[in-house]
Amino acid sequence: MVEGFIPLLLSGMLMCGLLLRTVSQHGANVDEPSKKPNFIIILADDIGWGDLDVNQPEEKTNNTPYLNLMAEQGLRLTDFHSPASTCSPSRAAILTGRYGLRNGVTHNFAVGSVAGLPLSEVTLPQLLQKAGYYTAMIGKWHLGHNGPFGPTNRGFDYYLGIPYSNDMGCTDIPGYNLPQCPPCDSSGPQRSVHGGCYSKVGLPLMENSSIVEQPLDLWTLTEQYKSTATRIIQNARERGQPYLLYIALAHMHVPLAPPLLPDASAGPPEDDKVYTASLQEMDSLVGAVKSASDDADKDNTLIWFTGDNGPWEQKCQYAGRVGPFMGKWQTNRGGGSAKRTTWEGGHRVPTVAYWPGRILANTTSSTLLSGMDIFPTLLSLAGVTPPSDRRYDGIDATNILLHGEHTGHEFLFHPNSGAAGKFGDLQTVRTRKHKAFYITGAAEACGGATGRQQLHDPPLIFDLERDEAEETPLEVKTPEYQAVADRIARRREELLWDIATDKSVSTADYSTDESAAPCCDHRQPVCRCHTLGQGSMQRKGALTAPPFGKSNGITMLLITTVLYINVIYIIHTVKILNIYLRMVSLCV
Repeated sequence: MVEGFIPLLLSGMLMCGLLLRTVSQHGANVDEPSKKPNFIIILADDIGWGDLDVNQPEEKTNNTPYLNLMAEQGLRLTDFHSPASTCSPSRAAILTGRYGLRNGVTHNFAVGSVAGLPLSEVTLPQLLQKAGYYTAMIGKWHLGHNGPFGPTNRGFDYYLGIPYSNDMGCTDIPGYNLPQCPPCDSSGPQRSVHGGCYSKVGLPLMENSSIVEQPLDLWTLTEQYKSTATRIIQNARERGQPYLLYIALAHMHVPLAPPLLPDASAGPPEDDKVYTASLQEMDSLVGAVKSASDDADKDNTLIWFTGDNGPWEQKCQYAGRVGPFMGKWQTNRGGGSAKRTTWEGGHRVPTVAYWPGRILANTTSSTLLSGMDIFPTLLSLAGVTPPSDRRYDGIDATNILLHGEHTGHEFLFHPNSGAAGKFGDLQTVRTRKHKAFYITGAAEACGGATGRQQLHDPPLIFDLERDEAEETPLEVKTPEYQAVADRIARRREELLWDIATDKSVSTADYSTDESAAPCCDHRQPVCRCHTLGQGSMQRKGALTAPPFGKSNGITMLLITTVLYINVIYIIHTVKILNIYLRMVSLCV
């Protein structure tokens, strides 16, 4: 009997060993380089190309040391452009890879907007979420805050931030702005929007779809964002699930709320130092995110820093620097040439890509790229194919990031973004070193001057290699002008026809209603409430209890199988031993 039992036991042990080896090999494969990469997108607001120290080394400033280090360890993209020159259209294009004329978002949504980014649009987080990614967002959304239009209904598992710009609501201690806005007044009559200041509704901080603080505290917002980002990254490492973290900063949009000086008695920084202090605070936040990422999964995480549009120059000392891209043709005639315009200062933004071991360190590329390229590039790196039922305008920049190639956009169109012309119209075109304007003007500069709107037929064409300040257009009669004008006209007609015949074009609903404004408690002035403590508890729970990914599910199935077989063998072993012992006792 014992002789029959030993082979049975050995065979059971061998079977368990083989299954355990299979499980361990599967687990090892999950940790191999074939695993999906993590993505961190950091989007600064209203930032100037010249705000990044390494873009203007001759200035010898040290306001962005962490971004400088990221550029030294990664790739600096010097000819990278936001998809639009204002908030909502730029963000919609980044998340869909499509011009505003396709995705429907051509200008900003309001506090009382009832809708947002059309539900027919497919977003980057939705596609990555379906591919097994954990998706989280921190910061400014500005693509619709009601019902199905909020971030957690558009592909994000978790959200903490402001549903729109940080100047679209009052706060108890206002930041720096021009004009300076008053604090929320809980006791007096509610005031209407005046001079760019909102006072009817407090600025809300939202977690997922709930308001956790209204009005929020601008002066602690950076630390909240920093701690939440760090926690998301750390918990992603513990769960072993790839993640997308989209951080849409409040910096450098007014109102600015930089940290107070170390000596409290000295008070806040002087007006001319406010922007610098805010820029340094933003850079410190970026450094904290990079440090957390490096500690967690350095070699498998792409960090992509860029901006949603250029500086808001009518804010004067509270606006950033465009560097050499001053749009002098316009400024010489009055009016602005940065945010809301299609001059270089409105859409050429500081951009750095960082991925140790994958992106060559200390490199620079002047390849013509756009924020729309983030969508196809990240999907390509994740091995995800975008839906084939729609047309896209972004290009896959993988080979530019990882292999040093220089083939970017042959043509890049800059939409009207609130200055001259109709919202979303593609009236400015870039091809290689040339740039053509069919319309200019109508943006406010520091001091209040607004250049008059002008149509240009034939268009103004600038050579950006010789004239990056866009001051002197080419002479119309020159062969260079004629050749460029013909190429641009043909391509512009082709694109407009392509959009006109695109069955996947969406239309955004821009209607508003006062009742659509986010409000924590309608009974209180400015909707005042404070549930941040509860929100913090929810945040911890939301980030530490994610579902298993597909690979973890397979592993658990194999482990369960092994345990089940072990239990069966143990039961049979016990039965056989009992029989053997009875026989021995009978013999005795």
